Amino acid sequence: MSSQCVRRTSLSTTVAKQRERKKKGHGSVKQVACLLIHFSPKLFARQDRISEFYCCDNILQVEKLNQIKGREVELWFCFSRGYFVGEAMTLSVKMDVGADAVAVITIDNPPVNSLAIPALIALKERYNEANARDDVKAIVVTGANGKFSGGFDISVFPKLQEGGSNGYLNQASVDLMIETIEEASKPTVAAVPGLALGGGLELAMSCHARIATPKAQLGLPELQLGILPGFGGTQRLPRLVGLTKALEMMLLSKPIASEEGKKLGLVDEIVAPEDLLTIARRWALDIALGKRPRLSSLQRTDKLESLGDAREIIKFARAQVKKTAPNLTHPLLCLDAVEEGVVAGGYRGALKEAELFAATVVSDNAKGLVNLFFAIRATSKVPGIVELGLKPRKIKKVAVVGGGLMGSGIVTALILSGYSVLLKEINDKFLQAGLERIKANLQSRVKKGKMSREKFETILSLVTGVLTYEDFKSVDVVIEAVIENIDLKQSIFVDLEKNCRTDCILSTNTSTIDLNVLGAKTRSQDRIIGAHFFSPAHIMPLLEIVRTDKTSPQVIVDLMALGKAIKKTTVLVGNCTGFAVNRVFFPYTMAAMMLSDLGVDIYRIDNAIKSWGMPMGPFRLTDLVGFGVGVAVGTQVVNSFSDRVYISRLVPKMLQSQRLGEQNGKGFYIYDEKRKARPAPEIKDIIKESQEEAGIMLDGKPLELTDKDIVEMVMFPVVNEACRVLAEKIVVQASDLDIASVFGMGFPPYRGGIVCWADIIGAKYIASRLNTWTKAHGDFFKPCAFLEERASSGVKLSVPIRNSMSRL
Repeated sequence: MSSQCVRRTSLSTTVAKQRERKKKGHGSVKQVACLLIHFSPKLFARQDRISEFYCCDNILQVEKLNQIKGREVELWFCFSRGYFVGEAMTLSVKMDVGADAVAVITIDNPPVNSLAIPALIALKERYNEANARDDVKAIVVTGANGKFSGGFDISVFPKLQEGGSNGYLNQASVDLMIETIEEASKPTVAAVPGLALGGGLELAMSCHARIATPKAQLGLPELQLGILPGFGGTQRLPRLVGLTKALEMMLLSKPIASEEGKKLGLVDEIVAPEDLLTIARRWALDIALGKRPRLSSLQRTDKLESLGDAREIIKFARAQVKKTAPNLTHPLLCLDAVEEGVVAGGYRGALKEAELFAATVVSDNAKGLVNLFFAIRATSKVPGIVELGLKPRKIKKVAVVGGGLMGSGIVTALILSGYSVLLKEINDKFLQAGLERIKANLQSRVKKGKMSREKFETILSLVTGVLTYEDFKSVDVVIEAVIENIDLKQSIFVDLEKNCRTDCILSTNTSTIDLNVLGAKTRSQDRIIGAHFFSPAHIMPLLEIVRTDKTSPQVIVDLMALGKAIKKTTVLVGNCTGFAVNRVFFPYTMAAMMLSDLGVDIYRIDNAIKSWGMPMGPFRLTDLVGFGVGVAVGTQVVNSFSDRVYISRLVPKMLQSQRLGEQNGKGFYIYDEKRKARPAPEIKDIIKESQEEAGIMLDGKPLELTDKDIVEMVMFPVVNEACRVLAEKIVVQASDLDIASVFGMGFPPYRGGIVCWADIIGAKYIASRLNTWTKAHGDFFKPCAFLEERASSGVKLSVPIRNSMSRL
C-alpha cells in the first residue's frame, strides 16, 4: 500500500474512504492499528484518558462514539502498509526548496519534535519528494523551535507491549535511515539545534554531515527504557566516535555536548543558532557538488579498533554489565548488536539491531522501565485536583519542628533549594545538635566536590535555630518532625494553630499515625496534611503527601508544588495506618521473620532478595531502620491489621540481647566503623529460641525452598497488601504505588514498580501461590478479595476500579 501522510479530514470522510478502499479490495476497516483523537480539552483534562476511552479496534467503533458524544472529531492520520495511525494535529513535517536548490525538511512536533510513527512516514514522503524533484540538489533536515529531535515517541510502546503490531517502526532503520537517507542519490546534512537524543541522534547520524549549535545535547539514552537504539545507533555511533566512547554513551545513557562531539567526530561544525541553516545548506550543496566528501557513517571503519581489540573491549563491557546489572538483558543485547556490526559490517549489524530492538520493546525490562517513565509523569496529574485549575501559592519561608535525623534532613532539602527555614527545638542542646547535623549534611557535599565552600556558607545561612514559636507568624508552611508520639504531636499542632497565620499549612512527617488523630484537638483540619519524607530526607527522592477527607485542595496543590521545588517526586495518598509505602511493605519483614521461624537461614533470605533486585534484604533493612523503630511501627500495624499479620518473637529477643541494629553496631549483622556489614554467628541461639517458641516448622524440620520460592513468599504478600490499597483507593492510580515502591523502598526500577511487576507475573499465578501457602501457613498469606477477583477475571491489577468512591 502506498503512503499518504498527514492529512486532515472529518470523521465521516475517513469512514467513507475506508469503506471505499474495502470495496476495492484494499484491506479491511479492521486494519486500524491505533487511534489518538484530538478534541476539546474541556472534555477531559488528561490526554491519557482520551487514549483510554477512545483507542478502538476499528473505525466503526469510532464513528459510533462520535455519534454518542455528538461532537466533531478531527483527525490527523496516515495510511501506510494497511495501518491507520492517529496523531495529534500539531504534527507537521514540511519541506521548503530554496533558490540554492537545497530542500529543507523540518520536523515540527512539539515539545521536542518526537519521531512518532506518522513523523517517520512523513519524513520518508518528504525525502521521496525531494529525491524525485529536478530542482533539488541536496537536502537539509532539521527540527523546529530550537530542537532537532528528542527521539522516538515512546507513548506507542505500551500498546506494542500489549501485543500491537510494530508496523513501520521495525522497518524504519533500513527503509528510512539507510535506503531513503544514507543511500539516496542526493546528500543530506543534519542541522542540529538544541538536542538530538535517541532516534533524533540516529536520524542525524544517518545524514552525510552534522552541523550543530553550541552546547547541543547529543546522546542515545534508550537503555534507560529497557530497549536499545533501533534506528542504526549501535552501528553508526562506534564508527563516528570510536567503540569505547560509543559504549560509554549507550550503556550509561550518557549524553555529550556538541563541543565534545566536534572533538570526537560526531559533529562536523558548530555554528551560532542564527547561522545554522545557512551553513548547513552550504555544506549540503558543497557535498552535492563534490567540494566536500560524502561520508556514509554506516560504511566508515576509520574510527573502529582492530577486530581483536574491539572484541576485547566488548568482552570487558559484557563482564561489567553482568557484574553491575545481573538482572538486565538489554545491555547485553546492545553489545550483541554492536559486535555483529564490528564483525560482519554495518548493514548486517543494522539488521541484527532491528531484530534485537523488536525483542527488547516487548521484554519485561522494557515494560517495567517504560511504565516507570510514564508513572513519574502521572504523579503531578491527580484526578480530582488538576481539574480544579488551582495555582500554587508562593512559599517563601518554612518552619521545621524537631531537629533529629529526619528533621535535619528535611531542613537540608529545603535550604538546598533556596528556602529560608526556621528550625525549632525544645532546648539549646537539641537545637545545636540539629544544626550540626545540617552542617554535616552540607559538608558531605563539599567533600564530594558537589558544593563550594562559599556556597556552603550561603546555604547554611538560610536556616535559623529557634526555641519558641515567636517567629512562626512569618512562615508559610510548618513541617512537624518529632518522634512518633501521639500526645506530643497533638500538643504541637495545638501550639501551631495558636502561633501561625490562619493560611499557614500545618504538615506532619509522621510515617504511620492517622492524621485525623493528630489534628483532633485543633479547628484547622482543612490545612493539616502529611508530608512524609523518607530517610535520609535530603537524599531519598520520594515525598508522600497524605490528605484526609478534610484537607483543602489548595493545601494539596501548595504542598505538591513545594515537593517539586525541592526536587522530590510527590505521590498523593489517602489517610490510613502506614499510608502507601509503609503499609504496602509491612509484610516484607513479617514474611521474612516467618521464613526464619520456619527454619530458613536469614542470610540466605537476604541474599535471595538482594539478588532479585532489592537494595537490601529484610533483615539488613531491619538493622538499618533500628529495632526500636521497628517495634513501634510493628505495634501500629498489628493494631490496625490484626487479621493478616505474623508476630515473631525474633525482634523482641534481639532487643533483649541489646542488639539494636546499626545504632550500636550489633543486629542481625555486625558493623565496622565504616558501617560494612558481616553476618553475626552469635545470634544463632536467639534465632533458634524464636523458632522453638513459634513452633510452626512441620515435624520440626526446616522448610526447603528455592531462591525463587523465597522471593515469592516475601514479595507476594507485599503485592497482596498493594491490592488492598488499590481496592480501598488509598492511591488514585496504580502507577502511584509503582513510583512509591521504587522511590520509597528501592523496588528495582527495571521491574516497573510493585503493581507493574505483579501484572507481568500475573494475578492468577500470585493468587494461586498465596492460596497454597495459606493452607500450609495461615491467613498471613490469604489473598484479598480484589486480588482473587482480578485473578479470576483476568483483568490486570493496574486497571482502575470503576464506580467506586476514592479516599482522595
